[in-house]
Amino acid sequence: MRPASHIETTESPASGHGSPAGCDAAWDGLAENTVLALLSERPAHGFAIARLTAPEGELGRIWHIPRPVVYRSIGRLLDAGLITPAAVESGRGPQRTLYTATPEGRQVAAQWLDTPVEHVRDVRSQLLLKLALLDRVGRDPTDLLRRQKVILEPIAEAVRTERPQRKGFDATLLAWRRATAAATMNFLDDILRQGS
Repeated sequence: MRPASHIETTESPASGHGSPAGCDAAWDGLAENTVLALLSERPAHGFAIARLTAPEGELGRIWHIPRPVVYRSIGRLLDAGLITPAAVESGRGPQRTLYTATPEGRQVAAQWLDTPVEHVRDVRSQLLLKLALLDRVGRDPTDLLRRQKVILEPIAEAVRTERPQRKGFDATLLAWRRATAAATMNFLDDILRQGS
């Protein structure tokens, strides 16, 4: 496997997420990107990241990433050359390896954090995580939010004008999609107004 010097991905049919070129296992993009962004902030060990992404953690309240997935993500990021061991933390309990993002890893994390999501359904997980991670490092998300709105506006408009072809569940699903798209656009407007 070659180190990832740029984002080159292959699509995993099972997960629908891109994986770094050369990775054999399915890439859980959200988990790996979240771990990489955290390690771009400062060196940390897996247990500390798992605490942040636990249900009661700062990021886990947005999207829970189980501890085994955090450690698997660390392994994949190491294999991809996006993180490296920085030190070993000793003290009470087991020794823990601190990891840090490589320069390439920092670039990949920054690009992920600056990229709007493609679907309304990804706002609840990916965009909220990105906003929380940007807030942790004091970065203004206004540009990302403006670009996000531009991407989702045509989708929301298409859903709003779509006419149900049938009754029953299809009509119910369309009503859900309309309500979700409208709420998402209102959310983006509210956040952008708050930032003004």
